Amino acid sequence: MTSKIITSALKDGRTVLTEVESKQLIAQAGITVVETKLAQSKTEAVEIAKKTGFPVVLKVVSPDIIHKSDIGGVKLNLANATQVGRAYTEIMAAAKKASKKADIHGVSVQKMAKPGVEIIMGMSKDAQFGPVLMFGLGGVFVEVLKDVAFRIVPLVRRDASQMIREIKGFPILQGYRGQEPANIAKLEDMLLKLSDFIDKTPQIKELDLNPIFAYKDGAVAVDARVILESQ
Repeated sequence: MTSKIITSALKDGRTVLTEVESKQLIAQAGITVVETKLAQSKTEAVEIAKKTGFPVVLKVVSPDIIHKSDIGGVKLNLANATQVGRAYTEIMAAAKKASKKADIHGVSVQKMAKPGVEIIMGMSKDAQFGPVLMFGLGGVFVEVLKDVAFRIVPLVRRDASQMIREIKGFPILQGYRGQEPANIAKLEDMLLKLSDFIDKTPQIKELDLNPIFAYKDGAVAVDARVILESQ
């Protein structure tokens, strides 16, 4: 069954989903995401932040701006309404300066998630094998160390278990040097749900959940990016 989010984006001639759309889509797969709402004005951003509860994170929402933090489009740990209002103004100014032609939907507002072990899960399509799922340590780890494992979709639990255990950073997930360990079984479940979702949604070309914060009692996707196949 094709999601309304996918149908709507393709109807608009877009293949890049916004962060808000991407998270809504991922949530439909049964994957826990940080609830994220779109604000299209400073007043709306402040109202959403008050309802969400401080501290919050604001990010620019635009299908034309992929690397949000690089252009000053992300503001973290905003503790009150004044900070949220200022952040909204600064983000919109930075986005317009970075790309005068960018289609800017507004800003996303989400609760600042409790830090955990940063994980990345993603999918890209191989010309020969089709959808390939990726797992590794997230955040800067994936950029610097490129410590990731790959499997062809669909996965079975054994695949998910092996993917997690074969990365060099696996000891970090086990609670290296007194750090809180990640719940490996929950990460396996998340990989299996993602695999099943990708298998049933051929319209997805690329997908990134980075970072996912992994805790001893579960895991939550803090950011999401989905690119669709062009029609």
